[in-house]
Amino acid sequence: MTPLRWRRRRLLGMGAAAALPASAGWLASAAAWAQSERVKVTFATNWKAQAAHGGFYQAVADGTYSKLGLDVTIVQGGPAVNNRPLLPAGRIDFLMTGNLLHSFDNVRNQVPTVVVAAIFQKDPQALMAHPGQGYESFEALRRAPVAFIAKDAQFTWWAWLKAVHGFRDEQLRPYNYNLGPWLANAKSIQQGYAVAEPLYAQRQGGFKPVVHLLADHGFSTYSTVIETRRELVAKRPELVQKFVDGSILGWTQYLHGNPQTAHALMRKENPDMGEEELMASRQRLLDDAIVESGDVLQRGLGTMKRERAAEFLQQMVRAGLYKPGQVDVGAVLVEDFVNRGVGLDLRRRLLDGRRASPPA
Repeated sequence: MTPLRWRRRRLLGMGAAAALPASAGWLASAAAWAQSERVKVTFATNWKAQAAHGGFYQAVADGTYSKLGLDVTIVQGGPAVNNRPLLPAGRIDFLMTGNLLHSFDNVRNQVPTVVVAAIFQKDPQALMAHPGQGYESFEALRRAPVAFIAKDAQFTWWAWLKAVHGFRDEQLRPYNYNLGPWLANAKSIQQGYAVAEPLYAQRQGGFKPVVHLLADHGFSTYSTVIETRRELVAKRPELVQKFVDGSILGWTQYLHGNPQTAHALMRKENPDMGEEELMASRQRLLDDAIVESGDVLQRGLGTMKRERAAEFLQQMVRAGLYKPGQVDVGAVLVEDFVNRGVGLDLRRRLLDGRRASPPA
């Protein structure tokens, strides 16, 4: 029996309660289970604590993971920290990675990991421009004389921009995560993470930049995906399900409830992050529909479709990043842990509560 078939049989054997993890009965059962057994879980992110990680910290801070019987430790990444090798090595249980390109690489390189949820339906990667310079349309960006793009991006989504949108290598200048050169050149454009650089540009430059999300122009990858080892999916599917559900509920609470407990924990982990920046970044997540778009309002946060991943893979093949047949998209992700409406009831309750008690 294959691991996936074994897993499905085991989930069916868990009964109807497991099929409705957001129900009161399931949560009560999970709470009772949590009193008798608490499983230690280590989850690593790809950067220092920030609003783009907010739902995970929320689930730790408000006890959501704990109610599901999980004792979750978050290990933050950073400029000198690479948590990716820790997952296949078995030193962590779950990993937050950027987008599906990392997952495609794992399959190509036969790394035994798999995506089990996609928290961001849009990749926050964006291109920024100065206002009033004729860059209000995305198509105009390819005419910019200078584009500040980091080295890793030059070998990934920049190749897609060239193949699909006509951008040119002649535009390229290195982006070293210093806004100074871009701020000094009003005709230039540069890359940015939608919940970060646009805020820094407004603070340092005193103006609101023009921001174009790549996701709104065909870069259809999922982002902030949760990866785990195939072995864990096969042998402990109930643990994977609880972590995915807890993360979804944490993100729902973070976006539509009170984020203060999560922010306090993130500021403790990353003292460079201020409350004002956290709140502004969280608002960008909402305004740009980075988490809640596509099928989310019908299927719940974390939703994934193999067909969408396959379409994105074909985009990357056309851009020259992969050879045809080099990546089996069926090995990239499993949809079994998502697409079940987890958190939708909680979202409705939180939104109803806000409408009933508008801020003063």
